Amino acid sequence: MTQYDYIVIGAGSAGCVIANRLTEDPNTTVLLLEAGNPDTKPEIQIPLECTNLLGTEVDWGYFSQPEPYLNNRKIFCPRGKVLGGSSSINFLMYIRGNPHDYDHWQELGNPGWSYQDVLPYFKKSENQQRGASKYHAVDGELSVTDFISPTIISQRFVDAAVALGYDHNPDFNGMQQSGAGFFQLTVKDGKRHSAAAAFLVPILQRPNLTTITGALVTRLLFEGTRTVGVEYLHERTLHQTRVNSEVILSAGAFDSPKLLMLSGIGDAEQLQALGIELVANLPGVGQNLQDHVVVPVPYEATSDLHTAITSNGIAESGLFLHSEGNLDTAPDLELIFGPILFAPPGYTHSSLGFTGLVTLTHPQNIGSVKLRSLDPKDTPIIQMNYLQSQSDVQKLIEGVKLIRKLFHTSAFDEFRGKEIAPGADVTSDTALVAYIRETCGTVYHPVGTCKMGIDSMAVVDPELRVHGVKGLRVVDASIMPTLTTGHTNAPTIMIGEKAADLIKAKGRVSQQVSAAIAS
Repeated sequence: MTQYDYIVIGAGSAGCVIANRLTEDPNTTVLLLEAGNPDTKPEIQIPLECTNLLGTEVDWGYFSQPEPYLNNRKIFCPRGKVLGGSSSINFLMYIRGNPHDYDHWQELGNPGWSYQDVLPYFKKSENQQRGASKYHAVDGELSVTDFISPTIISQRFVDAAVALGYDHNPDFNGMQQSGAGFFQLTVKDGKRHSAAAAFLVPILQRPNLTTITGALVTRLLFEGTRTVGVEYLHERTLHQTRVNSEVILSAGAFDSPKLLMLSGIGDAEQLQALGIELVANLPGVGQNLQDHVVVPVPYEATSDLHTAITSNGIAESGLFLHSEGNLDTAPDLELIFGPILFAPPGYTHSSLGFTGLVTLTHPQNIGSVKLRSLDPKDTPIIQMNYLQSQSDVQKLIEGVKLIRKLFHTSAFDEFRGKEIAPGADVTSDTALVAYIRETCGTVYHPVGTCKMGIDSMAVVDPELRVHGVKGLRVVDASIMPTLTTGHTNAPTIMIGEKAADLIKAKGRVSQQVSAAIAS
Protein backbone atom coordinates (compact mmCIF):
# COMPACT_ATOMS: atom_id res chain seq x y z
CA MET A 1 0.00 0.00 0.00
CA THR A 2 1.34 3.45 -0.93
CA GLN A 3 2.09 5.88 1.87
CA TYR A 4 2.45 9.67 2.17
CA ASP A 5 3.22 12.11 4.96
CA TYR A 6 0.00 14.04 4.25
CA ILE A 7 -3.11 13.36 2.22
CA VAL A 8 -5.15 16.39 1.13
CA ILE A 9 -8.74 15.70 0.07
CA GLY A 10 -9.99 18.35 -2.35
CA ALA A 11 -7.99 20.63 -4.65
CA GLY A 12 -10.10 23.72 -4.02
CA SER A 13 -9.33 27.14 -2.62
CA ALA A 14 -7.79 25.79 0.59
CA GLY A 15 -6.52 22.43 -0.65
CA CYS A 16 -4.34 23.96 -3.36
CA VAL A 17 -2.74 26.27 -0.79
CA ILE A 18 -2.09 23.39 1.62
CA ALA A 19 -0.51 21.25 -1.12
CA ASN A 20 1.75 24.13 -2.12
CA ARG A 21 2.93 25.07 1.35
CA LEU A 22 3.52 21.54 2.66
CA THR A 23 5.58 20.50 -0.35
CA GLU A 24 7.90 23.50 0.05
CA ASP A 25 9.85 21.05 2.23
CA PRO A 26 11.31 18.56 -0.29
CA ASN A 27 11.34 15.87 2.40
CA THR A 28 7.56 16.06 2.92
CA THR A 29 5.40 13.91 0.64
CA VAL A 30 1.82 14.92 -0.18
CA LEU A 31 -0.99 13.16 -2.02
CA LEU A 32 -3.64 15.56 -3.36
CA LEU A 33 -6.93 13.91 -4.34
CA GLU A 34 -9.52 15.78 -6.43
CA ALA A 35 -12.87 14.30 -7.48
CA GLY A 36 -13.06 16.58 -10.53
CA ASN A 37 -10.88 16.75 -13.59
CA PRO A 38 -8.09 19.15 -14.65
CA ASP A 39 -9.13 22.76 -15.27
CA THR A 40 -8.82 22.54 -19.06
CA LYS A 41 -12.33 23.73 -19.94
CA PRO A 42 -11.65 26.94 -21.96
CA GLU A 43 -14.50 28.91 -20.37
CA ILE A 44 -12.83 28.65 -16.96
CA GLN A 45 -10.16 31.11 -18.08
CA ILE A 46 -12.58 33.75 -19.42
CA PRO A 47 -14.03 35.92 -16.63
CA LEU A 48 -17.21 36.85 -18.53
CA GLU A 49 -18.02 33.15 -19.03
CA CYS A 50 -18.35 32.53 -15.28
CA THR A 51 -22.14 32.23 -15.28
CA ASN A 52 -21.95 29.68 -18.11
CA LEU A 53 -19.87 27.29 -15.98
CA LEU A 54 -22.67 26.62 -13.52
CA GLY A 55 -24.44 23.34 -14.10
CA THR A 56 -21.72 21.95 -16.37
CA GLU A 57 -19.33 19.03 -15.88
CA VAL A 58 -17.09 21.20 -13.64
CA ASP A 59 -19.93 21.73 -11.14
CA TRP A 60 -21.27 19.24 -8.59
CA GLY A 61 -24.68 20.76 -9.39
CA TYR A 62 -26.26 20.28 -5.98
CA PHE A 63 -29.79 21.36 -5.09
CA SER A 64 -31.26 21.99 -1.69
CA GLN A 65 -34.33 20.25 -0.35
CA PRO A 66 -37.61 22.14 -0.88
CA GLU A 67 -37.15 25.30 1.14
CA PRO A 68 -40.09 25.86 3.51
CA TYR A 69 -39.80 29.66 3.57
CA LEU A 70 -39.34 29.98 -0.22
CA ASN A 71 -42.60 28.41 -1.39
CA ASN A 72 -40.91 24.99 -1.27
CA ARG A 73 -38.54 25.80 -4.10
CA LYS A 74 -35.36 23.75 -4.44
CA ILE A 75 -32.36 26.09 -4.61
CA PHE A 76 -29.48 25.43 -7.00
CA CYS A 77 -26.25 25.13 -5.00
CA PRO A 78 -23.28 24.90 -7.41
CA ARG A 79 -19.85 23.78 -6.17
CA GLY A 80 -16.68 23.42 -8.20
CA LYS A 81 -15.80 19.87 -9.28
CA VAL A 82 -12.46 20.58 -10.94
CA LEU A 83 -8.91 21.53 -10.03
CA GLY A 84 -9.29 24.81 -8.17
CA GLY A 85 -12.69 23.82 -6.82
CA SER A 86 -15.17 26.67 -6.63
CA SER A 87 -12.39 29.19 -7.31
CA SER A 88 -12.47 27.84 -10.87
CA ILE A 89 -16.20 28.51 -11.39
CA ASN A 90 -16.94 31.46 -9.09
CA PHE A 91 -17.44 35.13 -9.99
CA LEU A 92 -13.76 35.90 -9.21
CA MET A 93 -14.51 38.52 -6.51
CA TYR A 94 -11.81 39.19 -3.93
CA ILE A 95 -13.44 40.27 -0.66
CA ARG A 96 -11.78 39.38 2.63
CA GLY A 97 -14.62 40.25 4.96
CA ASN A 98 -14.74 42.66 7.87
CA PRO A 99 -12.35 42.88 10.84
CA HIS A 100 -15.36 42.35 13.13
CA ASP A 101 -15.88 38.92 11.55
CA TYR A 102 -12.55 37.56 12.70
CA ASP A 103 -12.55 39.29 16.06
CA HIS A 104 -15.91 37.60 16.62
CA TRP A 105 -14.42 34.21 15.75
CA GLN A 106 -11.85 34.75 18.47
CA GLU A 107 -14.53 35.85 20.95
CA LEU A 108 -16.32 32.55 20.28
CA GLY A 109 -13.33 30.67 21.70
CA ASN A 110 -10.89 30.56 18.80
CA PRO A 111 -7.63 32.23 19.86
CA GLY A 112 -5.35 33.14 16.98
CA TRP A 113 -8.20 34.01 14.59
CA SER A 114 -8.63 37.73 15.28
CA TYR A 115 -8.32 40.18 12.39
CA GLN A 116 -4.79 41.11 13.42
CA ASP A 117 -3.93 37.39 13.48
CA VAL A 118 -5.33 36.60 10.03
CA LEU A 119 -4.33 39.78 8.14
CA PRO A 120 -0.75 38.51 7.60
CA TYR A 121 -2.15 35.37 5.96
CA PHE A 122 -4.33 37.38 3.57
CA LYS A 123 -1.24 39.37 2.65
CA LYS A 124 0.94 36.27 2.32
CA SER A 125 -1.15 34.99 -0.60
CA GLU A 126 -1.61 38.30 -2.33
CA ASN A 127 0.01 39.87 -5.36
CA GLN A 128 -1.88 43.16 -5.30
CA GLN A 129 -1.86 45.14 -8.56
CA ARG A 130 -2.03 48.45 -6.65
CA GLY A 131 1.16 47.73 -4.71
CA ALA A 132 2.11 46.99 -1.12
CA SER A 133 0.57 48.81 1.85
CA LYS A 134 -0.53 48.25 5.43
CA TYR A 135 -3.34 46.04 4.12
CA HIS A 136 -1.83 44.57 0.96
CA ALA A 137 1.22 42.74 -0.34
CA VAL A 138 2.80 41.95 -3.68
CA ASP A 139 4.87 38.83 -3.02
CA GLY A 140 2.06 36.26 -2.95
CA GLU A 141 0.95 33.80 -5.58
CA LEU A 142 -2.63 35.07 -6.04
CA SER A 143 -3.09 37.93 -8.50
CA VAL A 144 -5.61 40.54 -7.30
CA THR A 145 -6.45 43.20 -9.87
CA ASP A 146 -8.82 45.99 -10.81
CA PHE A 147 -11.23 45.56 -13.72
CA ILE A 148 -9.35 46.05 -16.98
CA SER A 149 -12.23 47.79 -18.80
CA PRO A 150 -15.15 48.43 -16.42
CA THR A 151 -18.38 49.65 -17.95
CA ILE A 152 -19.38 53.28 -17.65
CA ILE A 153 -22.66 52.29 -16.01
CA SER A 154 -20.82 50.58 -13.14
CA GLN A 155 -19.18 53.91 -12.35
CA ARG A 156 -22.65 55.46 -12.45
CA PHE A 157 -23.71 53.08 -9.67
CA VAL A 158 -20.88 54.42 -7.50
CA ASP A 159 -21.83 57.99 -8.45
CA ALA A 160 -25.45 57.31 -7.50
CA ALA A 161 -24.48 55.94 -4.08
CA VAL A 162 -22.25 58.94 -3.36
CA ALA A 163 -25.07 61.26 -4.46
CA LEU A 164 -27.31 59.60 -1.85
CA GLY A 165 -24.75 60.29 0.87
CA TYR A 166 -22.73 57.07 1.04
CA ASP A 167 -18.95 57.20 1.23
CA HIS A 168 -16.83 56.45 -1.79
CA ASN A 169 -14.66 53.46 -0.91
CA PRO A 170 -11.70 52.74 -3.20
CA ASP A 171 -10.78 49.53 -1.34
CA PHE A 172 -13.27 47.16 0.30
CA ASN A 173 -10.30 45.26 1.77
CA GLY A 174 -8.57 48.29 3.24
CA MET A 175 -9.15 50.71 6.09
CA GLN A 176 -12.94 50.32 6.04
CA GLN A 177 -15.42 48.13 4.24
CA SER A 178 -18.52 50.30 4.12
CA GLY A 179 -19.17 52.59 1.18
CA ALA A 180 -19.43 52.33 -2.61
CA GLY A 181 -16.72 51.38 -5.05
CA PHE A 182 -15.42 48.82 -7.51
CA PHE A 183 -14.65 45.22 -6.62
CA GLN A 184 -11.32 43.60 -7.35
CA LEU A 185 -10.96 40.23 -9.03
CA THR A 186 -8.64 37.22 -8.93
CA VAL A 187 -7.45 37.79 -12.49
CA LYS A 188 -4.01 37.60 -14.07
CA ASP A 189 -3.28 38.87 -17.58
CA GLY A 190 -7.00 39.07 -18.25
CA LYS A 191 -7.64 35.43 -17.29
CA ARG A 192 -9.13 33.81 -14.18
CA HIS A 193 -6.51 33.24 -11.51
CA SER A 194 -8.00 30.38 -9.53
CA ALA A 195 -6.39 28.69 -6.55
CA ALA A 196 -5.23 26.00 -8.95
CA ALA A 197 -3.65 28.50 -11.34
CA ALA A 198 -2.01 30.41 -8.49
CA PHE A 199 -0.89 27.68 -6.08
CA LEU A 200 -1.02 24.30 -7.81
CA VAL A 201 -0.10 24.50 -11.50
CA PRO A 202 3.29 26.13 -10.79
CA ILE A 203 4.29 23.24 -8.47
CA LEU A 204 2.81 20.19 -10.18
CA GLN A 205 6.30 18.99 -11.09
CA ARG A 206 7.53 18.84 -7.50
CA PRO A 207 8.65 15.21 -7.01
CA ASN A 208 7.18 15.13 -3.49
CA LEU A 209 3.65 16.05 -4.71
CA THR A 210 1.32 13.47 -6.24
CA THR A 211 -1.93 14.86 -7.67
CA ILE A 212 -4.71 12.51 -8.78
CA THR A 213 -7.84 13.89 -10.46
CA GLY A 214 -11.07 11.97 -10.92
CA ALA A 215 -10.51 10.50 -7.46
CA LEU A 216 -13.61 10.35 -5.23
CA VAL A 217 -12.69 9.72 -1.60
CA THR A 218 -15.21 7.24 -0.20
CA ARG A 219 -14.13 7.08 3.45
CA LEU A 220 -11.38 7.83 5.93
CA LEU A 221 -9.52 4.89 7.45
CA PHE A 222 -9.05 4.60 11.20
CA GLU A 223 -7.27 2.42 13.71
CA GLY A 224 -9.21 3.19 16.84
CA THR A 225 -9.48 6.97 16.79
CA ARG A 226 -6.31 7.60 14.78
CA THR A 227 -6.65 8.46 11.10
CA VAL A 228 -4.35 6.13 9.18
CA GLY A 229 -5.36 6.72 5.56
CA VAL A 230 -8.10 7.10 2.98
CA GLU A 231 -10.04 4.99 0.54
CA TYR A 232 -10.85 6.46 -2.86
CA LEU A 233 -12.46 5.48 -6.13
CA HIS A 234 -10.37 6.13 -9.23
CA GLU A 235 -11.09 4.78 -12.71
CA ARG A 236 -13.70 2.41 -11.26
CA THR A 237 -11.21 0.86 -8.86
CA LEU A 238 -11.08 1.27 -5.08
CA HIS A 239 -7.67 2.22 -3.70
CA GLN A 240 -6.39 2.59 -0.15
CA THR A 241 -3.48 4.83 0.83
CA ARG A 242 -1.91 5.22 4.25
CA VAL A 243 -0.76 8.45 5.84
CA ASN A 244 2.23 8.98 8.13
CA SER A 245 1.17 12.25 9.72
CA GLU A 246 -2.24 13.74 8.91
CA VAL A 247 -5.19 13.72 6.55
CA ILE A 248 -6.41 17.21 5.62
CA LEU A 249 -10.05 17.32 4.56
CA SER A 250 -10.71 20.26 2.20
CA ALA A 251 -13.82 19.13 0.35
CA GLY A 252 -16.03 22.12 1.18
CA ALA A 253 -19.09 22.90 3.27
CA PHE A 254 -21.22 20.16 1.70
CA ASP A 255 -18.75 17.36 1.11
CA SER A 256 -16.46 17.65 4.14
CA PRO A 257 -19.28 16.85 6.60
CA LYS A 258 -20.57 14.18 4.22
CA LEU A 259 -17.23 12.37 4.23
CA LEU A 260 -16.86 12.71 8.01
CA MET A 261 -20.28 11.13 8.50
CA LEU A 262 -19.60 8.33 6.01
CA SER A 263 -16.43 7.63 8.01
CA GLY A 264 -18.15 7.42 11.40
CA ILE A 265 -17.72 10.99 12.68
CA GLY A 266 -20.94 12.81 13.47
CA ASP A 267 -24.09 12.54 15.52
CA ALA A 268 -24.03 9.07 17.10
CA GLU A 269 -27.77 8.50 16.88
CA GLN A 270 -27.99 9.44 13.20
CA LEU A 271 -24.95 7.39 12.19
CA GLN A 272 -26.01 4.31 14.09
CA ALA A 273 -29.47 4.53 12.50
CA LEU A 274 -27.72 4.25 9.13
CA GLY A 275 -25.58 1.35 10.31
CA ILE A 276 -22.33 3.34 10.30
CA GLU A 277 -19.79 2.30 12.92
CA LEU A 278 -19.14 5.25 15.25
CA VAL A 279 -15.61 6.65 15.51
CA ALA A 280 -16.38 9.96 17.24
CA ASN A 281 -19.68 11.38 18.45
CA LEU A 282 -19.68 14.95 17.13
CA PRO A 283 -23.30 16.15 16.79
CA GLY A 284 -22.16 19.40 15.12
CA VAL A 285 -21.03 17.68 11.92
CA GLY A 286 -23.27 18.95 9.13
CA GLN A 287 -25.02 21.48 11.37
CA ASN A 288 -24.61 25.28 11.42
CA LEU A 289 -24.91 25.62 7.63
CA GLN A 290 -24.90 29.30 6.74
CA ASP A 291 -25.04 31.09 3.40
CA HIS A 292 -25.62 34.53 1.93
CA VAL A 293 -29.02 35.11 0.36
CA VAL A 294 -29.60 37.37 -2.66
CA VAL A 295 -32.51 39.03 -4.47
CA PRO A 296 -32.17 40.37 -8.04
CA VAL A 297 -33.58 43.70 -9.24
CA PRO A 298 -33.01 43.80 -13.03
CA TYR A 299 -33.69 46.74 -15.36
CA GLU A 300 -33.69 47.04 -19.12
CA ALA A 301 -30.98 49.27 -20.59
CA THR A 302 -31.59 51.79 -23.35
CA SER A 303 -28.33 50.91 -25.13
CA ASP A 304 -25.59 48.29 -25.27
CA LEU A 305 -23.42 48.51 -22.14
CA HIS A 306 -20.33 46.97 -23.82
CA THR A 307 -19.29 44.56 -21.07
CA ALA A 308 -15.68 43.46 -21.56
CA ILE A 309 -14.68 39.81 -21.78
CA THR A 310 -12.35 40.44 -18.82
CA SER A 311 -15.32 41.41 -16.61
CA ASN A 312 -17.28 38.96 -14.50
CA GLY A 313 -20.36 40.81 -15.76
CA ILE A 314 -22.55 40.29 -12.73
CA ALA A 315 -20.56 42.28 -10.16
CA GLU A 316 -18.36 45.21 -11.15
CA SER A 317 -19.22 47.71 -8.42
CA GLY A 318 -21.05 47.59 -5.13
CA LEU A 319 -22.08 49.16 -1.85
CA PHE A 320 -21.60 47.84 1.69
CA LEU A 321 -23.85 49.54 4.23
CA HIS A 322 -25.31 49.36 7.70
CA SER A 323 -29.08 49.26 7.24
CA GLU A 324 -29.69 50.08 10.89
CA GLY A 325 -26.95 52.69 11.20
CA ASN A 326 -24.80 50.79 13.74
CA LEU A 327 -21.33 51.60 12.47
CA ASP A 328 -19.68 49.62 15.29
CA THR A 329 -20.57 46.36 13.58
CA ALA A 330 -19.89 44.86 10.16
CA PRO A 331 -22.15 46.03 7.30
CA ASP A 332 -25.33 43.95 7.08
CA LEU A 333 -26.23 44.68 3.46
CA GLU A 334 -24.20 44.38 0.28
CA LEU A 335 -25.65 45.80 -2.93
CA ILE A 336 -23.94 44.39 -6.01
CA PHE A 337 -24.15 46.01 -9.44
CA GLY A 338 -23.54 44.30 -12.76
CA PRO A 339 -23.91 45.46 -16.39
CA ILE A 340 -25.66 42.24 -17.50
CA LEU A 341 -29.17 40.92 -17.01
CA PHE A 342 -29.79 38.50 -14.17
CA ALA A 343 -33.56 38.20 -14.38
CA PRO A 344 -35.75 35.61 -12.65
CA PRO A 345 -37.49 33.06 -14.89
CA GLY A 346 -40.83 34.14 -16.28
CA TYR A 347 -40.11 37.85 -16.59
CA THR A 348 -40.11 39.15 -20.17
CA HIS A 349 -37.42 41.59 -21.21
CA SER A 350 -35.13 42.69 -24.00
CA SER A 351 -31.59 41.35 -24.22
CA LEU A 352 -30.04 44.57 -22.92
CA GLY A 353 -30.00 45.34 -19.23
CA PHE A 354 -28.29 45.72 -15.88
CA THR A 355 -28.92 44.23 -12.46
CA GLY A 356 -28.79 45.18 -8.82
CA LEU A 357 -28.41 42.34 -6.34
CA VAL A 358 -29.47 42.76 -2.72
CA THR A 359 -27.41 40.53 -0.43
CA LEU A 360 -27.65 39.92 3.30
CA THR A 361 -24.13 39.68 4.69
CA HIS A 362 -25.20 38.14 8.01
CA PRO A 363 -28.53 36.38 7.52
CA GLN A 364 -30.12 34.42 10.34
CA ASN A 365 -30.77 31.23 8.35
CA ILE A 366 -29.19 28.10 9.81
CA GLY A 367 -29.38 24.92 7.79
CA SER A 368 -27.84 21.46 7.72
CA VAL A 369 -26.14 18.80 5.61
CA LYS A 370 -27.07 15.15 6.13
CA LEU A 371 -26.37 11.83 4.47
CA ARG A 372 -28.85 10.68 1.85
CA SER A 373 -27.51 7.15 1.88
CA LEU A 374 -24.39 5.06 2.53
CA ASP A 375 -23.34 5.44 -1.12
CA PRO A 376 -20.40 7.91 -1.36
CA LYS A 377 -21.54 8.79 -4.89
CA ASP A 378 -24.94 9.93 -3.64
CA THR A 379 -25.58 13.65 -3.11
CA PRO A 380 -25.98 14.98 0.43
CA ILE A 381 -29.27 16.26 1.80
CA ILE A 382 -28.93 20.05 1.92
CA GLN A 383 -31.42 22.23 3.82
CA MET A 384 -30.67 25.96 3.76
CA ASN A 385 -33.68 27.44 5.60
CA TYR A 386 -33.34 30.79 3.84
CA LEU A 387 -35.63 33.55 5.20
CA GLN A 388 -36.65 31.68 8.31
CA SER A 389 -36.14 35.02 10.09
CA GLN A 390 -38.55 37.91 9.58
CA SER A 391 -35.73 40.38 10.21
CA ASP A 392 -33.95 39.00 7.13
CA VAL A 393 -37.07 39.55 5.04
CA GLN A 394 -37.39 43.13 6.26
CA LYS A 395 -33.77 43.93 5.42
CA LEU A 396 -34.23 42.56 1.92
CA ILE A 397 -37.30 44.76 1.45
CA GLU A 398 -35.26 47.80 2.43
CA GLY A 399 -32.48 46.69 0.09
CA VAL A 400 -34.85 46.40 -2.89
CA LYS A 401 -36.19 49.87 -2.16
CA LEU A 402 -32.66 51.26 -1.99
CA ILE A 403 -31.68 49.64 -5.30
CA ARG A 404 -34.68 51.35 -6.91
CA LYS A 405 -33.71 54.65 -5.34
CA LEU A 406 -30.16 54.33 -6.67
CA PHE A 407 -31.37 53.40 -10.15
CA HIS A 408 -33.67 56.43 -10.25
CA THR A 409 -30.98 58.99 -9.52
CA SER A 410 -29.83 61.21 -12.38
CA ALA A 411 -26.67 59.09 -12.69
CA PHE A 412 -28.75 56.41 -14.46
CA ASP A 413 -30.86 58.68 -16.67
CA GLU A 414 -28.76 57.87 -19.74
CA PHE A 415 -29.19 54.10 -19.40
CA ARG A 416 -32.38 53.36 -17.46
CA GLY A 417 -35.17 51.44 -19.16
CA LYS A 418 -38.11 49.75 -17.48
CA GLU A 419 -37.81 47.74 -14.28
CA ILE A 420 -38.08 44.08 -15.27
CA ALA A 421 -38.57 42.62 -11.81
CA PRO A 422 -40.31 42.85 -9.48
CA GLY A 423 -41.85 45.55 -11.75
CA ALA A 424 -42.66 49.20 -11.13
CA ASP A 425 -46.21 48.34 -10.05
CA VAL A 426 -44.95 46.14 -7.19
CA THR A 427 -44.66 48.64 -4.35
CA SER A 428 -46.32 47.37 -1.18
CA ASP A 429 -44.28 45.50 1.40
CA THR A 430 -46.65 42.55 1.06
CA ALA A 431 -46.05 42.35 -2.69
CA LEU A 432 -42.29 42.75 -2.23
CA VAL A 433 -42.21 39.91 0.30
CA ALA A 434 -44.00 37.67 -2.21
CA TYR A 435 -41.42 38.58 -4.87
CA ILE A 436 -38.51 37.99 -2.50
CA ARG A 437 -39.73 34.55 -1.42
CA GLU A 438 -40.33 33.57 -5.05
CA THR A 439 -37.00 34.75 -6.48
CA CYS A 440 -34.30 34.89 -3.81
CA GLY A 441 -31.42 32.45 -3.97
CA THR A 442 -27.85 31.85 -2.93
CA VAL A 443 -24.66 33.82 -3.50
CA TYR A 444 -22.91 30.43 -3.44
CA HIS A 445 -21.17 30.92 -0.07
CA PRO A 446 -22.02 27.87 2.10
CA VAL A 447 -19.96 27.70 5.29
CA GLY A 448 -20.03 26.46 8.86
CA THR A 449 -20.84 22.74 8.72
CA CYS A 450 -17.62 21.66 10.51
CA LYS A 451 -17.36 24.73 12.65
CA MET A 452 -14.32 25.69 14.65
CA GLY A 453 -14.68 26.11 18.40
CA ILE A 454 -14.69 24.58 21.83
CA ASP A 455 -18.43 24.23 22.49
CA SER A 456 -20.44 21.02 22.26
CA MET A 457 -21.36 21.60 18.60
CA ALA A 458 -17.83 22.41 17.43
CA VAL A 459 -16.25 19.93 15.01
CA VAL A 460 -12.66 21.22 14.95
CA ASP A 461 -10.54 23.03 17.51
CA PRO A 462 -8.83 26.39 16.86
CA GLU A 463 -5.98 24.51 15.15
CA LEU A 464 -8.57 22.85 12.88
CA ARG A 465 -7.99 19.38 14.36
CA VAL A 466 -11.15 17.27 14.47
CA HIS A 467 -12.29 16.77 18.05
CA GLY A 468 -12.11 13.22 19.35
CA VAL A 469 -9.72 11.79 16.76
CA LYS A 470 -6.06 12.09 15.89
CA GLY A 471 -4.34 12.85 12.62
CA LEU A 472 -7.28 14.62 10.97
CA ARG A 473 -7.97 18.28 10.22
CA VAL A 474 -10.65 20.09 8.24
CA VAL A 475 -9.36 23.05 6.25
CA ASP A 476 -12.00 24.82 4.16
CA ALA A 477 -15.00 27.15 4.50
CA SER A 478 -16.86 24.59 6.60
CA ILE A 479 -14.76 25.52 9.65
CA MET A 480 -16.07 29.11 9.75
CA PRO A 481 -18.20 29.48 12.88
CA THR A 482 -20.03 32.42 11.27
CA LEU A 483 -20.24 33.93 7.79
CA THR A 484 -17.81 36.61 6.70
CA THR A 485 -19.07 39.95 5.41
CA GLY A 486 -18.93 39.54 1.66
CA HIS A 487 -17.51 36.72 -0.44
CA THR A 488 -15.84 33.60 0.85
CA ASN A 489 -13.07 32.67 -1.60
CA ALA A 490 -10.41 35.00 -0.16
CA PRO A 491 -11.18 33.93 3.46
CA THR A 492 -10.95 30.25 2.44
CA ILE A 493 -7.54 30.81 0.88
CA MET A 494 -6.50 32.57 4.10
CA ILE A 495 -7.70 29.56 6.10
CA GLY A 496 -5.47 27.37 3.94
CA GLU A 497 -2.47 29.62 4.57
CA LYS A 498 -2.97 29.68 8.34
CA ALA A 499 -3.63 25.94 8.51
CA ALA A 500 -0.40 25.22 6.61
CA ASP A 501 1.56 27.07 9.27
CA LEU A 502 -0.29 25.21 12.05
CA ILE A 503 0.48 21.86 10.38
CA LYS A 504 4.13 22.74 9.82
CA ALA A 505 4.50 23.83 13.44
CA LYS A 506 3.10 20.52 14.64
CA GLY A 507 5.48 18.68 12.31
CA ARG A 508 8.48 20.53 13.71
CA VAL A 509 7.46 19.64 17.26
CA SER A 510 7.09 15.97 16.27
CA GLN A 511 10.55 15.96 14.72
CA GLN A 512 12.05 17.51 17.86
CA VAL A 513 10.35 14.92 20.06
CA SER A 514 11.57 12.07 17.83
CA ALA A 515 15.10 13.45 17.90
CA ALA A 516 15.01 13.72 21.68
CA ILE A 517 13.81 10.12 22.03
CA ALA A 518 16.48 8.89 19.64
CA SER A 519 19.22 10.64 21.59
